[in-house]
Amino acid sequence: QVQLVESGGGLVQPGGSLRLSCVGSGSIFLFNAIAWHRQAPGKERESIGYITSGGTTTLAASVKGRFTISRDNAKNTVYLQMNSLKPEDTAVYYCNVLNMDYWGKGTLVTVSS
Repeated sequence: QVQLVESGGGLVQPGGSLRLSCVGSGSIFLFNAIAWHRQAPGKERESIGYITSGGTTTLAASVKGRFTISRDNAKNTVYLQMNSLKPEDTAVYYCNVLNMDYWGKGTLVTVSS
């Protein structure tokens, strides 16, 4: 079993930054890629990117240059650093074990002035 818990969401002004955390449990979390996704109100879930167990990252074009993903295996944590936030980044952000059905409950990010 793998449990994932996201945190770090909140209200931020346009142009601001937030860092989300995804804390996981179990060896599955450590030895697999972890992905970030988001779902905006009334829209389908969108994949943001992922980080492999070795630390290689892939990011969607919509966030490349503004978002970065990193991981600290000693803390069982994957981070999503979000800079230059825009109102269209408003969404619930989720992490999951890539290609597996393990998901957190999400954390809400609201970008608004």
